[in-house]
Amino acid sequence: MARAMKSVWEFVYVVVAVMAMISAGAYASVSCMTVASDLTPCAGFVSGAAAQPAKACCDGIRSLNAAAKTKADRQAACKCIKSLLGPALNYTRAAELPKRCGVDIGIPISRSVDCSKIS
Repeated sequence: MARAMKSVWEFVYVVVAVMAMISAGAYASVSCMTVASDLTPCAGFVSGAAAQPAKACCDGIRSLNAAAKTKADRQAACKCIKSLLGPALNYTRAAELPKRCGVDIGIPISRSVDCSKIS
């Protein structure tokens, strides 16, 4: 349990750091601040502290999906998501989020994805 709480706090720290950044790019309407805000409620599930994503997490995934309509938006969101994936998080759980929430966001949640290839 202590390890899971540490992971949650590490995730929150990364989210706060990303929220302090300026937007991912002038060409995209989706900013890192928006992505971080949408995904913050997912920290419990991604860290392993919760068995299922919270409703607020799935609402955030849906919000991100609605905001990332253009190729530039999806690429910017992809870059932000990659920056949120810290070393203490469970990448398998992070990748499961869209499916668990019943949303196809068109952005793989992975540190190894090449965001420039997102269409």
